[in-house]
Amino acid sequence: MTDTVDDVELPYDEEAASQQEKIQALRERLDILESQNEEMRDKLLDANAENNKYQQKLERLTHENKKLKQSPLFVATVQELTDDGVVIKQHGNNQEALTEVTDEMREDLEPDARVAVNNSLSVVKRLDNETDVRARVMQVDHSPDVTYQDIGGLEEQMQEVRETVEMPLDSPEMFEKVGIQPPSGVLLYGPPGTGKTMLAKAVANETDATFIKMAGSELVHKFIGEGAKLVRDLFEVARENEPAVLFIDEIDAIASKRTDSKTSGDAEVQRTMMQLLSEMDGFDERGDVRIIAATNRFDMLDEAILRPGRFDRLIEVPKPGHEGRAIIFKIHTRDMNVADDVDFEQLAELTDDASGADIKAICTEAGMFAIRDDRTEIAMADFVEAWEKIQAETVDEGTASRAFA
Repeated sequence: MTDTVDDVELPYDEEAASQQEKIQALRERLDILESQNEEMRDKLLDANAENNKYQQKLERLTHENKKLKQSPLFVATVQELTDDGVVIKQHGNNQEALTEVTDEMREDLEPDARVAVNNSLSVVKRLDNETDVRARVMQVDHSPDVTYQDIGGLEEQMQEVRETVEMPLDSPEMFEKVGIQPPSGVLLYGPPGTGKTMLAKAVANETDATFIKMAGSELVHKFIGEGAKLVRDLFEVARENEPAVLFIDEIDAIASKRTDSKTSGDAEVQRTMMQLLSEMDGFDERGDVRIIAATNRFDMLDEAILRPGRFDRLIEVPKPGHEGRAIIFKIHTRDMNVADDVDFEQLAELTDDASGADIKAICTEAGMFAIRDDRTEIAMADFVEAWEKIQAETVDEGTASRAFA
């Protein structure tokens, strides 16, 4: 705290001091006053800022208090628009009521529209269509970094997928000129690790359509009707964002063959599948929505979902042949520092019956062997050793599974 004016002693006697000394003393007093004034101004600014902060907090709490005192609004559905008003049905108790609305709001209403009503059942505002938030979360905003150049040994399968998904979206006029409906869906099936999901990722990258991904297990729910509702919402989100591609991975989780099982869990899965069948080929137009599904248990799928009109293309994605394995090795090693003695043709011959996922694991494991030996170059011996290790792990897993069986 700066000294106050009263704390400063006069350096002269009032009667004996000269004129110069009096001026000097007054200047010192003026400096003190200016310093004290500046300090008080800073304190005032701090106090004003603190006051504004508390004022904003008071306004927020007042607003929240006002909202808490308001009567809650209830959700209802418009049943009918009549000359006397609007017939609504309140959710929960299914109570129907005839209420009046303004001309402006009436223009915004239609049958099946969701509205908010107060205690007197007067329509307050229209609500957005109800869609499960999980369906919107499944929409892919950023394209995967997988292209068709990253997939090896599946040229024929890639061509069929592009004809089914890309061509109807990019060149619909070609199908109109020929006079046929474009294929509506494609099912990819084959052993694990053969590139089914990578094909779907490449489609998502190469097309400008909205891409929505989900796993079949995400549609299996505990409570009755939840899975079917999520299926409806997924297709609704796809229709709202046409053109769209809907990718269902591991579809066997909800589309397995129907049985006579009476358990509630199996019944709920079958209800979900019925909704999926209806959305794929029901009375409602699917619109510009293409479906890609993948499974490694083709034998478990129900016949109803395999018929034309739902999945027009059934594409087998097998394990790669010799040429395909060599291409996959080149794809996964193009950013790796490999030695000159690495022979991809020999590796393809060595890794007979390996899937694309196995080859990727071999390349990664070979790189780890080089790092372990403090080398920056990966030799042929590293790939051979990596394949032997992966084979041994596969045998160990098979032995363990049989032991627990």
